[in-house]
Amino acid sequence: MLSGRRLDLLDPSPLDIEIEDIAHGLARVARWNGQTRGAHAFSVAEHSVIVEHIVRTLYPKIDKRWFLAALLHDSSEYVIGDMISPFKAALGVNYREFEDRLEAAVHIRFGLPPKAPADVKRKIKRADRICAHLEAVQIAGFGETEARQFFGPVPAEIELEIRPVPANKAQILFVERFNELMQAMEPKKMRRSA
Repeated sequence: MLSGRRLDLLDPSPLDIEIEDIAHGLARVARWNGQTRGAHAFSVAEHSVIVEHIVRTLYPKIDKRWFLAALLHDSSEYVIGDMISPFKAALGVNYREFEDRLEAAVHIRFGLPPKAPADVKRKIKRADRICAHLEAVQIAGFGETEARQFFGPVPAEIELEIRPVPANKAQILFVERFNELMQAMEPKKMRRSA
């Protein structure tokens, strides 16, 4: 990694994971394999920030730590890239198990349980599909009907414009949101009475 850390992909240690490496990698991984409109590829980093926003919009009362889990939902892609699900299945290896080990290490590194509860994972997956629908229509050339068929509907309360930004800006957006979420998770310091 650029931080100088060496990450064992088969047995990843939380101690070898840095948010800067994740942000750098995700900002340079293109969603839709780069097959999108615009001057810049739409990065996994930018996608992750939007998915977290959707989770926060749809489920404002869930525990704040799950907003962080939403931001980090594709974190394994910082080292293994973004592959479409049919291709993962065609590889003939348990790709999901590999992703899960890496995700667990990332979660532990940033104070989350290794695995989010099933209901939280469902909420994040719903937000991920909503974001994919928006991406499909706005930048990947899908019609609304086709996007709805593949990704489901977009709730009325989600009105977002997908605007791909340069990799360095996507990296900054990701790190800034990460820092905001980490700060929100910190316990409030007790004030001393004088």
